[in-house]
Amino acid sequence: MLRVQTQELDGTLTCRLEGRFTGRGAEEVRTLITCCDSKLELVVDLTDVMFIDAIGEEVLLFVKRLGAEFVAENSYSRDVCERLQLPFIGKRKSNMQVPGNSDGNGHRPRRR
Repeated sequence: MLRVQTQELDGTLTCRLEGRFTGRGAEEVRTLITCCDSKLELVVDLTDVMFIDAIGEEVLLFVKRLGAEFVAENSYSRDVCERLQLPFIGKRKSNMQVPGNSDGNGHRPRRR
């Protein structure tokens, strides 16, 4: 399953992907990004992606050709970016909240 969150802020469109970036879901993200305002800077956050298949990789390469920058905060997402030669940064650029998170720093609160 794939979850996509988008946020437009200060001339930047951030697409945060979560789950499996595969098949039909990946194609729908391609359509979503293609329909967006081309004047916006595009950032794709791959941090919470668990798996990417060949179709997902093709979509990421397509988005790269559009000038996107990628966020990769863990070893899997960094490996994907390095393997596909995607321009990536280590930290999120937006203040998009992580679900279940009170402070926005990427860590979930400890249960006691």
